[in-house]
Amino acid sequence: MTTTAPPPKDLRDFYENPAVPVASGTPRSRRQARMLAEALGPATGGRARTVLDIGCGDGTAAATAAPFLTGHRIIGIDWSQDALRRARTRIPYAVRGELTDGGLPLRTGSADAVLFSEVIEHLVDPDAALDEIRRVLRPGGHLMLSTPNLAAWYNRALLLAGVQPVFSEVSLRGIHGRPGREVVGHLRLYTARALREFVAASGFEVVRLAGAPFHGVPRALRPFDRLACARPSLASILLLHARRT
Repeated sequence: MTTTAPPPKDLRDFYENPAVPVASGTPRSRRQARMLAEALGPATGGRARTVLDIGCGDGTAAATAAPFLTGHRIIGIDWSQDALRRARTRIPYAVRGELTDGGLPLRTGSADAVLFSEVIEHLVDPDAALDEIRRVLRPGGHLMLSTPNLAAWYNRALLLAGVQPVFSEVSLRGIHGRPGREVVGHLRLYTARALREFVAASGFEVVRLAGAPFHGVPRALRPFDRLACARPSLASILLLHARRT
């Protein structure tokens, strides 16, 4: 059966709504920033790098990462004007761009690293997005991608019980059949295996896959969620480090 994606205008209106969440928890952002800082090394001896936070939202993730990336230049990119207004209060550089062919306002091979924090699950065409990210990255440049894990430990139990998994959504208007209260517009979900294969097929070499906790897990279950990070295939959030081939 062929399905039709929602018209882009509907999604644009959805993400321009200030009530739609555009930031995630800081534990994920810190873990991701540490991974990137380790990959880039210190910005000494003229070794400052250009880091793009694509889909920067309100700039929270970039601001959280900044202390770990001292001396490197961080540029936030988003197409939501509302998000960019908020991002400019947190980071020095925030510009408009789109993940289409040539939609990012940068020259080919001009970026050293890309932060892609919980964006891919919102995209109608993730293939085109990774093509555009690959275009702006220099050869050997770093991609730090995070996304919710469809096969998180609690989602496996929920599916066995016949309950819609956390992170998945059947409507942009309300929550149906799963725990949670916020509609966040997820269109794509990945397991650890699927994410590895997809990124590798898009012209990247996967360096590392790690796990991170989810801020929305009930307090009583957070110790289990932190323990699950030791096995990324069970973790709430997938953190993937890849390099452009």
